[in-house]
Amino acid sequence: MTPGVGPVTLVMQQAGWSNSWVMGRILYYIHDPMCSWCWAFRPVWSEIKLQLPDDIGVTPLLGGLAVDSDVPMDEVMREKLQTTWSIIEERVPGTRFNYGFWSQCQPRRSTYPACRAVISARLQGEGFEDKMVHAIQRAYYLEARNPSDDKTLVDLAGECGLDSARFSRALNDSTTQSVLDEEIFRSQALNAWSFPSLVLETDGEEQPLQYDYLDPKVTLECIERLAEPSLNR
Repeated sequence: MTPGVGPVTLVMQQAGWSNSWVMGRILYYIHDPMCSWCWAFRPVWSEIKLQLPDDIGVTPLLGGLAVDSDVPMDEVMREKLQTTWSIIEERVPGTRFNYGFWSQCQPRRSTYPACRAVISARLQGEGFEDKMVHAIQRAYYLEARNPSDDKTLVDLAGECGLDSARFSRALNDSTTQSVLDEEIFRSQALNAWSFPSLVLETDGEEQPLQYDYLDPKVTLECIERLAEPSLNR
């Protein structure tokens, strides 16, 4: 370990956080891999990243929707989430869900394992982070597989080309949980209480950004407007 650097800080440096800090501006993307609205936002978010100005570094933060739990999801929550899926399909055309999940799996209101999986993937290379997020989303929303289960997550790690044994060790390691706790704390400090959320930091000042599930221009134009005053500083 690097002298004077704690395990959580080291994990964040490996994730590329230090690279984002030296950029002129930071765009925080606060999300959860098992958030259905984040799944709906994925295409637009991908476009936003492609069109960002060169001086903006992207820092994803895991917001953590639901803590670890072995309790089966109650019927009220099951119906609520299925209704949410239906609303998303109506409001964001092209977003698909496999409702077979609800009969083929044992749902639990627990997204922390999936969040730790993203961190565990990140440890094996920055490029694996979004790859794992996408794998979790596909498994949950399209393939009727349960990302609340460690076995599903380890299987996904192998499918992503990760070292499954190393991934499995990191998945429930206390350092991995500490990193998640830090990201949740940072998300809340940014007043990001719903997912997805976008926050732009410029010279230490943080500004929430508008977004649209169908049009990346809403966010890009917001970034452009916010840049105008800084030019005169």
